[in-house]
Amino acid sequence: MQHSQNQYVIKISCPATSGIVAAVASFLAEHQCYISEMSQFDDEVSSTFFMRAVFRFNTGVADDLAKVEQGFAEVADAFAMSWALYSVNRPMRVLLMVSRFDHCLADLLYRHQKGELNMQITALVSNHLDLRPMAEREGIRFIYLPVSKDNKARQEAELMRIVEETGTELVVLARYMQILSDELCQQLSGRAINIHHSFLPGFKGAKPYHQAFERGVKLIGATAHYVTSDLDEGPIIEQEVQRVDHALRPDDLVAIGRDTETVALSRAVRYHTEHRVFLNGDRTVIFK
Repeated sequence: MQHSQNQYVIKISCPATSGIVAAVASFLAEHQCYISEMSQFDDEVSSTFFMRAVFRFNTGVADDLAKVEQGFAEVADAFAMSWALYSVNRPMRVLLMVSRFDHCLADLLYRHQKGELNMQITALVSNHLDLRPMAEREGIRFIYLPVSKDNKARQEAELMRIVEETGTELVVLARYMQILSDELCQQLSGRAINIHHSFLPGFKGAKPYHQAFERGVKLIGATAHYVTSDLDEGPIIEQEVQRVDHALRPDDLVAIGRDTETVALSRAVRYHTEHRVFLNGDRTVIFK
């Protein structure tokens, strides 16, 4: 995901009104910027306007993002915008968390190697040692934080210390099989993605594929969502489904499920690292 010129993303959400697109486009044009991509959505339910634009400075013009940032604050004030500016060329700092299942981790590492995911992996944190060799093979810092009832609060505090120390911007639970405390969920609000091994809302509990088998479902899936203190109820970023039939046994469903999990999670991570996701209450707006 390399670009010959520096590219930037501006993300905006604000109360819906006329003139927003014109104001943003005019401002960028006045500051010698070329808009290469622009997406917008007006959520009539919440009367909120969402916009994402990708831009670069015109050829021969020196990049002066600080000046753009400073000047745009006035436009933002006029429309009561929540906004942020990002450099596309700077990879997002991502911390991965795993337990014993390796399929989501293996998929993310592969896509990262191939340049599909614009991220820098800051560390791999696990409550088990099983996947340590995978981290070491990739030269990724491995941090072992075993969790028990007695040390959970202490280990979560240590995790937050690592997040801060490494400058981590996103935490990805790549089949990390521990429930995070409400406090930790709040601290990581909007910057932690989980993969749920089921199509949500759906079969809750430890063996969703077996429950699905018992019910004779014809579709199974996986759901990538932001972590909140309501278990598996966070805003959904991506879902992937597969058709199944009566001939498949629970183990077959688990194998198919592994594929849906890797696809849903990698897409969610890509959307987030490319600044395509907006939180909209309990839902998301995603410009693909």
